[in-house]
Amino acid sequence: MLLVTKVPRSLEKKVKLFGFELSDLMLVSVYLAMSDLIFGQTRLKFLMVWVGTAVIAAALYFLKRGKPDGFLQHYGEYWRAPSVLTAGIPDTDFKPLLEKISSLPEGELKNG
Repeated sequence: MLLVTKVPRSLEKKVKLFGFELSDLMLVSVYLAMSDLIFGQTRLKFLMVWVGTAVIAAALYFLKRGKPDGFLQHYGEYWRAPSVLTAGIPDTDFKPLLEKISSLPEGELKNG
């Protein structure tokens, strides 16, 4: 007897838990831990720890609905990039891989 199992159509889809990406769950859990560490023994515990965590989780859930995976990361990179990009300026991040070899005379490069 041949066993048949269903295979998901998208094998490269990111893992989601309760509708959140794992990076979002990490953000919510870090906020929960840090706010509990700071406000855990005060009268503001319920407001700052639990309500704050629920607000952040709800905001992430509803604002990211219908957006592609990694949306917040790419949106942050978009806002961090310079507003005017020019093609004529030299690339300061680029460094030649073979800088010393390219400065040698051409005859020495062929002999190796």
